[in-house]
Amino acid sequence: MRRTQPDVVLMDIRMPNMNGLEATRQILAMPGEQHPRVIVLTTFDADEYVFEAIRAGASGFLLKDATADSLVEAVRIVAGGDALLAPAITQKLIADYAARPAAPRDSARLNDLTDRELEVMQRIARGMSNAEVAGDLFLGEQTVKTHVSRVLQKLGLRDRTQLVVAAYESGLVRVGDAPDSTQR
Repeated sequence: MRRTQPDVVLMDIRMPNMNGLEATRQILAMPGEQHPRVIVLTTFDADEYVFEAIRAGASGFLLKDATADSLVEAVRIVAGGDALLAPAITQKLIADYAARPAAPRDSARLNDLTDRELEVMQRIARGMSNAEVAGDLFLGEQTVKTHVSRVLQKLGLRDRTQLVVAAYESGLVRVGDAPDSTQR
């Protein structure tokens, strides 16, 4: 790994000596500023693997039944700095959140964010692209990118996937909320 310095690593959950989640943690904890981005590729679509992969720092999660074209596109997306979840995984996560009772909002975690950063975070968590957020909030796309970067930095998050998880875990976004329901 250290000799090859890959941009993207495809990681299996089940491996002979160490599971892929632990390997992901170790790769992303290595010293240095540049770390490869990790896509977890597995036959297992259990929610605990998805959540744990995201917490470990993975930027993507795909099932092994993904087509070759989907896999290539996923590598391009993740290498470009975005995050990716397989559509089936996204549907399961949304269904899981919808089935859970509403969690109390952990507003302390969000206290360092400005109102505008909260609005941007909420819309990103709802699945909007930077261009869609810009149009919705009457901002320039570069301004939205700046807000996303600040949110990631302030909350210590690696990418948009972790931002989405943080938005749901903090209660900023709940399944069924209207897109403009940001409240402090």
